[in-house]
Amino acid sequence: MDLFIPTLNQMVFLFAFILIGYILAKIKVVPHGSAGVLAKLENWLFIPALVMQTFIQNFTVSNLGVTWKLFVFGFAIDAVVIPLSIFCSRLITKDSYIRKIYIYGLCFSNFAFMGNAVVNAIFPNVFYEYVVFTLTLWIPIYLWGVPALLVSDGQKKSMGARLRSFINPMFIAMIIGMIIGILNIPLPSSVSSVISVSASCMSPIAMLLTGFTVAEIDIKKTISKLSVYMISLIRLIVYPLIGIGLFAIIPFDIPDSYVICAICSIAMPLGLNTIVIPAAYGKDTSVASGMALVSHIFSVITIPLVFMLLRVIL
Repeated sequence: MDLFIPTLNQMVFLFAFILIGYILAKIKVVPHGSAGVLAKLENWLFIPALVMQTFIQNFTVSNLGVTWKLFVFGFAIDAVVIPLSIFCSRLITKDSYIRKIYIYGLCFSNFAFMGNAVVNAIFPNVFYEYVVFTLTLWIPIYLWGVPALLVSDGQKKSMGARLRSFINPMFIAMIIGMIIGILNIPLPSSVSSVISVSASCMSPIAMLLTGFTVAEIDIKKTISKLSVYMISLIRLIVYPLIGIGLFAIIPFDIPDSYVICAICSIAMPLGLNTIVIPAAYGKDTSVASGMALVSHIFSVITIPLVFMLLRVIL
């Protein structure tokens, strides 16, 4: 319970921002399209600032040995989760389009917006390793997840275009943070303050963005599908329990921080890319919206429970 209550409090705190965002959007205090504005601020300023700050503080010579090990560990987790997600999705639906949405949702949780916020609040000492660990998730997202699962066949990207997707604000911020951190370059206090304050905005803005997105969902339509609950159950409970069980019996000596990174990434609710990207191509997002809504609501309870169980094996 020593971890359950603080985690529950933090989830309620974060979910309060989701609720605020939802209410503001529903009563039209904020104009239509505000979610797009917040998404750009998150991707171009707040998340890059948090990533840069993290690498400036943690990317040192002594920590270099951690990086390659986390990459290997992350890809090992991917190698288990991706085939399992494909198998589960095929059992749940025969519809090829919906199956792709389910596969993406099970393979890639909301490990960025929600994951960064939760880990930064509950396990701040592990956040650097979490950022490095989740880099192994962006690679299959850009090379396979988005082009093969979320974008239509007629609009698939070339391999060169997929690789160019890595040149984004978060990646650039990471490289800058690496250089400053490894060379121990002193920064003016004003610059450090700008980075720090921008980084602190990441979590509440991410949650407001989630609320704005959920506000555009047809709730009655989306919560009526049984498969949405099945996918949410697998994402929020089955995957974390499998992970905790495997780490409890695995004979290798794996650092606790690595286990935390893995469980945090797979315990997060279903991501928002399944809504945002298909919507940009005029596709039906009702199923994806239901997954996002149901899984985010349930995650308020499931994430504290998962972290409480995680404490048992650590």
